[in-house]
Amino acid sequence: MGYALAQAGLQAGHQVTLITAPTLLSPPEKAQVVSVTSAKDMFEAVRSHYEICDCLIMAAAVSDYTLASPSNTKLKKSQHALTLQLIPTHDILLWAGENKAQYQQAKCIVGFALEDEDILIRAEEKLKRKHLDMIIANTPKAIGSKASSLFLKTPETAWMELPFADKSTNAALIIHHIEQLGLSKF
Repeated sequence: MGYALAQAGLQAGHQVTLITAPTLLSPPEKAQVVSVTSAKDMFEAVRSHYEICDCLIMAAAVSDYTLASPSNTKLKKSQHALTLQLIPTHDILLWAGENKAQYQQAKCIVGFALEDEDILIRAEEKLKRKHLDMIIANTPKAIGSKASSLFLKTPETAWMELPFADKSTNAALIIHHIEQLGLSKF
């Protein structure tokens, strides 16, 4: 979805910086691409580009947890049980929402909420808790699928269901709705 949003942003005439983890997808030609390999790298990339952005769209499903002590080598199989300690990953979207008021340039922050139950309730809580300008809610059925239904909400509007459509169609609709907010010239 991030790549579809980047392409839709470019087609709408915006400059786009795409922060991306390794994938088989080809990034849009005119996007500035920043490659990352970990949640920590993604956080650092967002922080370094945040000041100059007008609109941050966080479509990535960054893991909620990361290994406390990653191994630099392969862990060999043994007969012993293995326990991995996980620590919370830095919440990039929360950081962005909490810090947007510190910048003179207005920021529009759009987040995604992948939920398996109480979808709209949980997504609306995320919208408020993370100080977002828009939230896009979807279900696990959207993972890896070419088409899905999405739900869109801003703090001032009721939920709107986007039609079941492919990612590029929904991405263009999302970009259009962001432009309608009047919060950014991204």
